Amino acid sequence: MLQYIGKRLLIMLVTLWIIVTLTFVLMVSIPGSPFNSERASNEIVQANLEKHYNLDEPYYIQYLLYIKSIATFDFGPSYTQPNQSVNDLLERGFPISFELGIITIIVAVISGIILGIIAALRHNGVIDYIAMALAVLGISIPNFILATLLIQQLAVKAGLLPVATWSSPAHMILPVLALATGPMAIIARLTRSTMLEVLTQDYIKMARAKGLSPWKITFKHALRNALMPVVTIMGTLLAGILTGTFVIEQIFAIPGMGKYFVESINQRDYPVIMGTTVFYSAFLIFMLFLVDVAYGILDPRIKVHKKGGE
Repeated sequence: MLQYIGKRLLIMLVTLWIIVTLTFVLMVSIPGSPFNSERASNEIVQANLEKHYNLDEPYYIQYLLYIKSIATFDFGPSYTQPNQSVNDLLERGFPISFELGIITIIVAVISGIILGIIAALRHNGVIDYIAMALAVLGISIPNFILATLLIQQLAVKAGLLPVATWSSPAHMILPVLALATGPMAIIARLTRSTMLEVLTQDYIKMARAKGLSPWKITFKHALRNALMPVVTIMGTLLAGILTGTFVIEQIFAIPGMGKYFVESINQRDYPVIMGTTVFYSAFLIFMLFLVDVAYGILDPRIKVHKKGGE
């Protein structure tokens, strides 16, 4: 197991290095300078700013400085935020984005699994059809469209919930609903299909023959195996939720990393763009690693073998 973890960590580092390199190449490939604006219209001022931020150095020097900053967890200063570093922005915005993402994942997983189990147990019934119809709608409607509909119906017309910011539990309901509906629908459909398959297995029939209660059969014997495909797609869902938070944060004026990332793109704030990309990539890679470890916890049959089947 230690050898497997070490190998996975090495793959993670190589993947992160590729992402860091590609991000740098894309940034330096953009024509022009981040200081081509009214605030630096004077060529002398622009040249001094580029020298101050090492943008006048050859690309390989900039790349080495960039790698050094990543290795020391110092993403550098922001070009557009006065007296602010990228680390300051991450420290301020990431906890809010992380809270939104974690709440969304919890809501999506719990509600999706429950909905899928109910649909499987009531297969071809009214509840099954309603649940799957809701799941199809959840998958079909993009989260930014759903967010607009929720704001219009529940906040503006009905006045039931606040529209923007992130200052109370009531402010969290609409953005979490908008972001969690899609993943919840995917999990519900997958849980339903795998539960239907598992419930036909011989060991489930044997459990029924022994007189075990439906509750024990469903949650102790069937659900654990049915959750394996759900765990498999958690990496993709995590990526979708992380990227989706940026859009939802903009719609609901949530002061998370989405706000700073979008502003950095509009203002060509290269350190914020690269720092945010690398930080979120590292976070996602680590979460995918945890998903791999979860395989062995949920299914003891999955073992890590040495090469050659030893």
